[in-house]
Amino acid sequence: MMRNSKMLNRDILPTAWASSFSRKSWSRVRPLLGAVIATLLVPSPLTLPAKAQSATDSPAKPAPACATDAHRAFDFWIGTWNVTAAGQDQPSAVNRISREHAGCVLREDYATKGGYTGMSMSFYDAARDRWHQTWMGVDGSALFIEGGLNDRGEMVLSNRNTPYYQQGTPINRITWIPNADGSVRQHWQGSKDSGKTWSTVFDGLYVRQTPQPEG
Repeated sequence: MMRNSKMLNRDILPTAWASSFSRKSWSRVRPLLGAVIATLLVPSPLTLPAKAQSATDSPAKPAPACATDAHRAFDFWIGTWNVTAAGQDQPSAVNRISREHAGCVLREDYATKGGYTGMSMSFYDAARDRWHQTWMGVDGSALFIEGGLNDRGEMVLSNRNTPYYQQGTPINRITWIPNADGSVRQHWQGSKDSGKTWSTVFDGLYVRQTPQPEG
């Protein structure tokens, strides 16, 4: 037992191990051992975390297509409204205006107590810097109007502004006026003499329903 413990002494092991190699053998092994150690110390690209490799490769998320101030210019009309015609003391219709398709479209759903219904689609045409609205009613009547905000912040759309308006035909002009109390006045005017004189087709006050319906 005493002999075995001396043979396993830590001070003796390095000397015994070194003596088992000739100087010539060590000179051949040493360069190879150094190369192996160097390889282990240098990190491989394959061992890098996947997040670190791909962090700079992910493209930036593009901004929403319809998020500019120009696309939001008609937002004051969004809501569910009781509509009262001028000269009346009770609402005669309900109009629901909603933002659809990531804010690129305003959808209007209109219904009167008498059963008349219709809808419109309004959107900002960025290529032409112009607002457009297409209306269709249950009676089959269509209306195509275009325009934008005036210097008072009112939305003014007219069929005379469209590319397909024919000179001399009746003009329709609708103005949406936001009021300080949150209501909106919609004033629809018509002209049969190329805009020299105007008559009122519809004049209505939009008052938000309280509370606003969900959805």
